[in-house]
Amino acid sequence: MSGPTSTVGLVVSKGNDMERTEKERVVAELAEQLRSTESLIVADYRGLTNADLVELRAKVRGSGGRFQVVKNTLTRRAADMAGTESLLALLEGPTAIAFVETDGDPVAVAKALSDTAKDTKILSLRGGMLSGRSISGDEIEELAKLPAPEVLKSQVVGVIIAPITQLAGLLAAPVRDLVGLIDARITQLEERGGAEVADEAPAQEAAAVEAPADDAEETQGTEEPVAEASADNATTETDAGDDQTTDETEQG
Repeated sequence: MSGPTSTVGLVVSKGNDMERTEKERVVAELAEQLRSTESLIVADYRGLTNADLVELRAKVRGSGGRFQVVKNTLTRRAADMAGTESLLALLEGPTAIAFVETDGDPVAVAKALSDTAKDTKILSLRGGMLSGRSISGDEIEELAKLPAPEVLKSQVVGVIIAPITQLAGLLAAPVRDLVGLIDARITQLEERGGAEVADEAPAQEAAAVEAPADDAEETQGTEEPVAEASADNATTETDAGDDQTTDETEQG
């Protein structure tokens, strides 16, 4: 009787050692995950079926996360080791943690959990961490409402580019206006110059036609004094002749 009993006791002892070693391994792995993960979500999965859990794991995995059911006792030890004591208050009842991978999307993971909670009316979000900061279940719901990263990035780029585009337009507008004014002024000057040339040509022709008449008038004006001078000379000579005749008559 004593032999088998001792043998059984030895086997049980080995089983306890193996179980302890397994728990230590699980705690060490959880602690490492908690240290390396900046974002995670803690949920209460109580009431979900195995099919629901399988579907939820697939959704979280597709969003860049890993959904894992954990034991609270081991997770508390892991949280102590990792220095994430803020999780201790969330470890009550059946617990599952969605760890967001380094290249994962916290918004997409939150959306996957939030959609499952709405569809099943069973899953509840307790809280978690986002970029190392503690967040509540309500904040996770708000996080799930954010647009996808691609949409958010395009919106941000649009907000950034819009003022630059407007500024470029404002800067280019005066330049375009100045160029337009210069072109208009050049065209105006060209048209005015052509009109002035066209007006000067008839004037020059008219001046050329009127020149002989003016010369004739100047010639006539010059000759009249000569004629008058001749007449005066003739009158003087006549008067002189008359005087001479009168003298001769008186002498005779």
